[in-house]
Amino acid sequence: MFQKRKIIKNVELILSLLLTVGILGACDTSKKDSKTAAGVSATQRTEDTESPANTKDSKEIETLTVMVWDRGTAAPGTTQENNALVDWIKEQVLENCNVDVNFMSVPRSDSDGKLNVMMAGGSAPDIVFTYDQSIYTNYAANGGLADLTEAYAVYGTQIQEVSGDIQYMGKYEESQYAIMKQRSGSIGRHITYIRTDWLKTLGMDIPTTKEELFDVLYAFKDQNPGNVSNVIPWAMGGSTDSGRYYLNFVGSYVDPQAEREAYIYSEEYKIFADGAIDGILKLNELYNDGIISQDFITDTSNDMFKQDVNIGNAGFFLADTTNPGYGANEVLQTNVEGGEFTPITCLELSDGSYCTPAEPLYGMFVMVPKTSENKVNAAVKYLNWLVNPEVAENIAYSPAHETSENGIPIWLTQEELAEHGYPGNAPDYNIMNNKYEYATSKDSNVASLLENDKWGGTQEFYENAYDVFYEDGHYLFPTFPAIIDAETQYGANIKTLAVEYVYKLICCSPDQFGSLQAAEYDKLVAAGLEKILEERTEYYDNIAAN
Repeated sequence: MFQKRKIIKNVELILSLLLTVGILGACDTSKKDSKTAAGVSATQRTEDTESPANTKDSKEIETLTVMVWDRGTAAPGTTQENNALVDWIKEQVLENCNVDVNFMSVPRSDSDGKLNVMMAGGSAPDIVFTYDQSIYTNYAANGGLADLTEAYAVYGTQIQEVSGDIQYMGKYEESQYAIMKQRSGSIGRHITYIRTDWLKTLGMDIPTTKEELFDVLYAFKDQNPGNVSNVIPWAMGGSTDSGRYYLNFVGSYVDPQAEREAYIYSEEYKIFADGAIDGILKLNELYNDGIISQDFITDTSNDMFKQDVNIGNAGFFLADTTNPGYGANEVLQTNVEGGEFTPITCLELSDGSYCTPAEPLYGMFVMVPKTSENKVNAAVKYLNWLVNPEVAENIAYSPAHETSENGIPIWLTQEELAEHGYPGNAPDYNIMNNKYEYATSKDSNVASLLENDKWGGTQEFYENAYDVFYEDGHYLFPTFPAIIDAETQYGANIKTLAVEYVYKLICCSPDQFGSLQAAEYDKLVAAGLEKILEERTEYYDNIAAN
């Protein structure tokens, strides 16, 4: 119905990077238990204590500055750069690696944008990271990153052992320019949640198809089962850092794809695949019928979205799997007795199957700017220390955490974290390894969720959550360590423009949808979209398929 326009040429490279190289190292993991103030051990378990990766190669203390996300969750009287968790990390790294580590905070809401500015200006910290492959390849292709190959070989022994099989994604022209973070597992990227207490009030079943979902959403609007002053059947936020609020829904209008199409139109590009426009048109209909948050496009911080979820105005949302996810129930129940969001699978494809795009086993690209070439050894030593599962657990759960009799680590509450002086986003300091030893099966994952439950979730609830997160329609987009020149040049900008494109089409008047779609698509073409799609096609046909 709406045809793609021809490519418009003359697009410029977003950033030009001026940085310098080096070769970095690991840590002394031969030390015995190092007790923290909270009495928690950071024992390193590497056996070969004679290897270069496990001995300090210099008595001189090296210094290192590491990027950390700021989510505004620092404990009172502390900052992201200066708090009890930072003190623990600094003590351990100095003792084990002979490295003095410090942190530089970057707002999470626009971390990639801030990173680009710092990299272009030569002011980035010694270790930086992004989840965006196009940003990484941009830096690597333009000489912006230090070559980690030698340092990784010498000082990255624990990384090689724990997560070596995913490190191919951090290579460019046979050199290692990024160390990949390991995820806990291949979890769904975005998940749908619904208010089951509202469904019970209405006597309606959990929807398993889009049509059933639409019936529920209109019933939420017309009957207001929560008896709230501002009922919002489908809550959305307006941040442009990802398409989390609509991607799975729009993607459900795209027919099942073969590997070739799935690679070309993976992730945010799927909104340009055949059929996706019908999903956006449906969102436009739902918005104009008052189903979707009417002012979501102005909610660039997602604060109104979070408030609507927390105080009980929202009946349904599609967002990151666990943020706000079922964790919203703890806050919701302080405002609404018996309020409950349950993860569901209801966005079927044309053949009746489901497709829940899942995270690959690798996560963020952890990099060293070329301006920090003389910090390469120190950086890899630090990352090698971080990857140790015990260290990773102590950071993510905080050094003061305890474990259950089943060996399950227990999360501290936000209040408990604050009492210890730990930030509320402690896992953000854990940039290397989310695969904890207990999380190896459905049973152990469910046990962990139950052990850490703060609102009364049942075993049945968490077993369903596991199925939705890890199994129902679970789909991994094909990935390759590809350098797509057009994506390197235009990808970061296109990512933001694509989200804005969808938002504008959702919110426009129905009679303006066609003309606006054509005009906004032309802007994307002018910004390099079709060049990206063409080069992804060429890469698959000429290299990946062979």
